[in-house]
Amino acid sequence: MATKIPRAIFSNGNSIPMIGLGTWNSPPGAVAQAVKDAIDIGYRHIDCAHAYQNEHEVGDGIAAKTKDGTIKREDVFVTSKLWNTFHRPDLVEGALKVTLKNLKLSFLDLYLMHWPVAYKEGDELFPMRPDGKRYIFSDVDYVDTWKEMEKLVDAGLVKNIGVSNFNSKQIQRVLDVARIKPVCNQIENHAYLHQAKLAAFCAEKGLIVTAYSPLGSPARPWVKKDDIVLLHDPKLKIIADKHGKEPAQILIRYQIQLGHVVIPKSVTKSRIASNFDVFGFELDADDMKQLGALERNERFCPEFAAYGHPHHPFEKEE
Repeated sequence: MATKIPRAIFSNGNSIPMIGLGTWNSPPGAVAQAVKDAIDIGYRHIDCAHAYQNEHEVGDGIAAKTKDGTIKREDVFVTSKLWNTFHRPDLVEGALKVTLKNLKLSFLDLYLMHWPVAYKEGDELFPMRPDGKRYIFSDVDYVDTWKEMEKLVDAGLVKNIGVSNFNSKQIQRVLDVARIKPVCNQIENHAYLHQAKLAAFCAEKGLIVTAYSPLGSPARPWVKKDDIVLLHDPKLKIIADKHGKEPAQILIRYQIQLGHVVIPKSVTKSRIASNFDVFGFELDADDMKQLGALERNERFCPEFAAYGHPHHPFEKEE
């Protein structure tokens, strides 16, 4: 029997599966198969973004599983994100339409503003200054971008809109102008970085938290060999052994029990299946307490090259 995936309910009454397949940093040529494998295993939520530069492969995977009758379009929840070079109001709809074309879809279930920071408009997704250390910024304000996101809902191109990597003050600024409120904030969240104050703020304001890098992003492109590895934490291993589970499964289950949507990434079929096998056990109060105590304020995705931007979410975080 297929696993019944719990769903988080958005403030507008719509819902999202609490586990999805992440596709950031997935190697080219492997993404379509990963999506097909995930859908066969039971995933009904795929998280993607224009900046990952693999949405055409995600689209191929979804199309193959729709064509063979495994799923209908309405069975799968697809999220994408507006990239930082398309914040200027006149570019927002066009950026979405490129994403829809790549994904071979007529609408998205959720569209997020990927970051509150805007970069120089143009063909370069990552426009760098001559020193190669920082991006070239644009002065577009994300609250103006948000008003264009709302029009995408009006047009039936997206069902829900939200934000990603926003701090509490930035969320409040959006709420202050919003005609259609953001339904979620996708943020880095794992046992070394709980962002508890921000998560509580989101809950208070009616935004669901989606946790990215729930395993501590061990394959991030800028990882150094002496960096701390969450999956190797001895206390985590003790909890995993207690339940007869993998450390990754404990970390994914942890996010779900915190009430967060969680999007672990893998292109390996066995791992995609293992990451999904988190509904047959429960962490007890002591497990949750021990995992909470692993907090180190360890941010693995700091977006250093955007430091200095007036809207950088982590420099003057509230």
